[in-house]
Amino acid sequence: MTDLIRQLEAIVGAGNVLGSDAVAQRARHFWDPSPMTALALVRPATTEEVSSILKVCSSHGQTVVTHGGVTGLADGEKSSTDDVILSLERMTAIEQLDPVNRTMTVQAGCILQSVHEAATEAGMFYGLDLGARGSCTIGGNISTNAGGLSVLRYGMTREQVLGLEVVLADGTVLSSLNKMLKNNTGYDLKQLFIGSEGTLGVVTRAVLRLRPDTPTCHTALVAFENFEQVTQTLAHISKSLSANLNAFEILWNDYYHLSTNPGVKGSSRAPLATDYFAYAIIEARGANQQTDEQQFMQALEVAIDKGFITDAVIAKSESERSEIWSIRENVDLTLRHRPLFIYDISLPIDQMQTYLDGVRSVLRQDWPDVIVYAYGHLADNNLHVTIAPQPENFIADPQEQPVKIQSYSDTETAWYEQCNRTVFEPLAKLGGSISAEHGIGLLKKQYLKYSRTPEEVKVMRLLKQSLDPQHILNPGKIF
Repeated sequence: MTDLIRQLEAIVGAGNVLGSDAVAQRARHFWDPSPMTALALVRPATTEEVSSILKVCSSHGQTVVTHGGVTGLADGEKSSTDDVILSLERMTAIEQLDPVNRTMTVQAGCILQSVHEAATEAGMFYGLDLGARGSCTIGGNISTNAGGLSVLRYGMTREQVLGLEVVLADGTVLSSLNKMLKNNTGYDLKQLFIGSEGTLGVVTRAVLRLRPDTPTCHTALVAFENFEQVTQTLAHISKSLSANLNAFEILWNDYYHLSTNPGVKGSSRAPLATDYFAYAIIEARGANQQTDEQQFMQALEVAIDKGFITDAVIAKSESERSEIWSIRENVDLTLRHRPLFIYDISLPIDQMQTYLDGVRSVLRQDWPDVIVYAYGHLADNNLHVTIAPQPENFIADPQEQPVKIQSYSDTETAWYEQCNRTVFEPLAKLGGSISAEHGIGLLKKQYLKYSRTPEEVKVMRLLKQSLDPQHILNPGKIF
């Protein structure tokens, strides 16, 4: 291993190769402060350095785990003491912003929020937005085909990427930095790597698609008495606002109640009463202040008149809009439960309530007081489900009792596996997915059978074997 480290240092400089002790000074995950583990962590600054690193690792049969913002939820970034971590934290540049062709070329370590800010400054808009925008990287977004808050209007990451530069396991640089919307010249190779979780190659640069700026933004928080109202409102709002509809985020009562509970440190103010069945954040974006506002208000008024919406509050300022969105983004509050099991799934909209009722019913047989927090994008079929089997184990004020994220005990691990089966098995019959946004990683690979056929998995394995025959890239993930 000394020879390997020496060769890596020759490529990037000794100061950019961290040994296992230095790696352990880093947190494993942005939600988990436990020490990161690896044989070494190497920090390249260019595609050429990434290529040289992978050539060396390939010659040694050395496994490599690529790191971006380390914000995923499937352990796709998890490394062992035998792995080399390839961190793209030095590759953060925005190389080019082309306002005529509406593209931005960035290095893979560029933070999503930096892309947003650069696009806004140029009078344009980047269509991907996540709660982790200040930490997640473009390379990480691409590797998991991230979704987020605006999928309804702009699509997943796959729809935001025009071109990619990727380094294969043997160090080969595959550069396809296409900047055109139309390029029908054989296989679209970039699609192989979007959503592949770093198992087929390392994304180093990307050409992102920008959209016209949407200076008008109208946001409302609405309340429902039943799930039928939710689906009625979505159908009506989608038709009324058409392309201007940017987000339709649902919050079931348990999540809304936690996020707005005044007894919980860090919670938000409740703009609406906390006893409704469910809530939704509806947001529209456009370019004409007068007509957009009129259209938005009229759509809500009709929904209220028809009995689709029971109560509503409309943001009158950016601060009020931020206050509404803070309710949705208070996900960290759920982490104060011990234990807590987190899921990211998708399924047909009309089956969501029946599915959640079934999950709760099964779990209550073992945990009568279990809380199933449900919230998410809904309009694009995505739900986030968080399960707290023992809700009494909750920290209301971290200043009085710090939140410590620990590994599960043997009992909690058994509970987690039980919850996994309860959450994942019904999705197979519904044609749903065990992972809507965060990939498979380590945590979900044994449940892949619920969402992919044996024939599909066989082809995936064939691709892996073809592009990474030594299985050195992100080993053990997905399969």
